[in-house]
Parts: sequence; structure tokens; C-alpha cells
Amino acid sequence: MAVRGGAARRRRRRRTRRFVWPGWRRGTLEAAALVATALIVTIALLGEPLAVSRRPAFRREMRDLQALIGGSAEAERTSIAHQVWAAYRRTDTVHMLRILERARVYEATVHEAAAAFGVDPEVLMGAAAAESAFYPRDSADGGRGLFQITAPPADAVAAARRRLHVEQLDPLNQRHNAFLAAATLHRYLDEMSGDLFLALLAYNIGPRNGGLRAAMQQYGARDFVTVQPYLQNLPRDYSIRVLAAALAYRLWRREGRLPRYEEGDNASRIQQVGVPGLTS
Repeated sequence: MAVRGGAARRRRRRRTRRFVWPGWRRGTLEAAALVATALIVTIALLGEPLAVSRRPAFRREMRDLQALIGGSAEAERTSIAHQVWAAYRRTDTVHMLRILERARVYEATVHEAAAAFGVDPEVLMGAAAAESAFYPRDSADGGRGLFQITAPPADAVAAARRRLHVEQLDPLNQRHNAFLAAATLHRYLDEMSGDLFLALLAYNIGPRNGGLRAAMQQYGARDFVTVQPYLQNLPRDYSIRVLAAALAYRLWRREGRLPRYEEGDNASRIQQVGVPGLTS
């Protein structure tokens, strides 16, 4: 009996080993796969200085991977960035250079206004380029001055007056105009929970008929992603035009020129420069 019992125990141990080992091996392989995935993501997120991570194609793929991991906010930034690069590619660089040369006169004032209200100065320069091409004037649709301001929100007017320490704003005083534009953009950034695309769209639409917020509430849209189907009746290209002009301004300040997107490796280099308001 003792011999037979010992043999039975040995057979049970062999059967146990046969069943336990495959399960352990599967767990190890799954863990290895998770470690490999984590390593890839770590390289992407931390910029590990491996030779492969410095290749432009690798960086683009990692940015797309980060967009998938990061959810709708990162997907929004990626979508906007691609639209901005496409808009910059279509830019008449000769015409844009003339606009940027005119901008020199107003650059310090716009930066001062941006700092006063905590908005991105490159984005604010892009807004002025899109609105007036840095040629302040009264327009047929009622726009006035550098930022072609028509009907700013009352709280933005009050905020600009406080910052400037004046009783009344003069829309043809370009410092007043820039401060009012910065106050208005800051107000819409707050209203849109920091979403730059929607804030610029709201800036362009203005407060009429309740503004963009009323339209979003009407359709039950919460953010950039959910409002997309309803933008066909709104000037959605405005935000992209502003950011493309802001990108041109950033490139001009850094390089003193506007490189053609399609020439040589410019596309990759311009993408690395980043879009103002989305990347610093």
C-alpha cells in the first residue's frame, strides 16, 4: 500500500507540473508583452535618447500612439495640428512675410496685452494677422482697428478698462484694441474650459445670439469632438487660420524667414517646431 500510495503521489505531482507550467509560461509571456509595450510608451513619452527614437518617422508614430493613449484631448490637439500644417503649406509666404514685417510696429504692444491677460502672445499675434493683416482700419462689417473688434463681451470691456486705467476704450488706439482682444480671448478660454480651438471660434462668432456656448448647448455638444458635426454652419476655419498665422510668426521669429513646407525635410522640421497654443 505504501508503494502504491507513493507512486500515486508521484503521478499526481507530474500531472500538476504539466498543468501548472503552461499557465506560468502564459503569464510570463503576457507580462513580457506588457513590459515591452510599457518600454515603447516610456521611450515615446520620456524621449529616451536611443538612436531609433531620434528618427522623424518614429517620432511621428509615437505622437500618434500618444494621441490614441491620451484620449479625446490629445486627439483634438493632433487633429488641429495637422489642419494647421496643411493651412501653413497653402500659405502665400511672400504675402505673409509682408504681413509680419508690418507686425513689427505692434509686436511689443500685442505681447504686453497677452501678458496682462495670461494668453499666448503668438496666438494673439496670429489673431491680429488673421483679422487685419496688421493694417488697422475700419471695415465694412463694423470691425475696428488691429483686431477688427465689433461687439466684445461687456465683461471683457470692463477688464480691459481696468488694466489700462481708463474710463473709455478707443478702438483706434491700438494698445486699447490689443488689450480688449486679449481680454476677450481670455474670457472665451475660461468659458470653453481652456479649449483653444473653441475659444478662437467663440472669439470670432462673438456674443451674438448667445455665442458659441448657446449653439453647443442647443446641440448637446460638450467639447471639440462632440461639436464637430455641427460646425458646418460656423466659420470653423477661423481657428485654423489664426493658428497657421501664429505658426508663421513663430518660424519667422526663430529663423527670420518662412520655409516652404514641401521643400526638403522642412515638413518634419516645421512639425517639430510645434503649433503655438498647442506646444510651447
